Amino acid sequence: MAVRRHTGRIVAALAAVSLVGAAAVGCSSSSDGGAGSDAAVSAFAVKSPTGAATLATLPAAVTGSKIVVGDADAPHTATVYVDPRCPYCQKFEEGGGVALAQAAAEGQVKVEYQIASFLDARLGGSGSAKAANALRASAEEGKGKFAQFQAALFASQPGEETDGFTDANLLKIADSVPGLRTAAFDKAVRDNTYAGFVAQSQKDFAAKASGTPTVVVDGKTVKDEAMYETAAFTAYLKAAGLG
Repeated sequence: MAVRRHTGRIVAALAAVSLVGAAAVGCSSSSDGGAGSDAAVSAFAVKSPTGAATLATLPAAVTGSKIVVGDADAPHTATVYVDPRCPYCQKFEEGGGVALAQAAAEGQVKVEYQIASFLDARLGGSGSAKAANALRASAEEGKGKFAQFQAALFASQPGEETDGFTDANLLKIADSVPGLRTAAFDKAVRDNTYAGFVAQSQKDFAAKASGTPTVVVDGKTVKDEAMYETAAFTAYLKAAGLG
């Protein structure tokens, strides 16, 4: 079965970009979607992710436009390209993402997250960019905060065409991560402190990948459905030399 992903070819500049490695089948939504109804936004609910105890152990550091999770000296590297509004990214985080987190906790791999925000232009609104800004802010708050917040963010992901990642909803998600709601974090979310990082991350995503999720392990793009199932992706990682 072909991997379904959101393609990021929304303007001519992105259309010229090719995927590093083999391209997978893209899955794109209608380009005329709007920001969603107020009722849909008000129905937002925070959900708990899988593996919170493991996520709490994972350090995160900012390197350029990437957020790197795990031991910087780990022998393997996984690069993950995601857009916070992409439903297939949610599917990955709840499947292969759990396997990656476990491998990172065991010191086998460091995980580089490149956070895109192209779906805002495609669907309308600013939820992807706001979520990316909040994710960047969480990386400043100590061990486990980024990993836990990202997992909770994807677990709580609103409908794709609902621009549900508002400041208020992002702070609700942050409430589920012990110790994340500091004054500095809240200010960064409300003031869009890391807008420059978000813009650069989107630019760097567009230069390297054409859709989300894209997962690259030790330079090799994952091209099958293994990324969406925890057990299958664990087996994939073992075959790639992890574990």
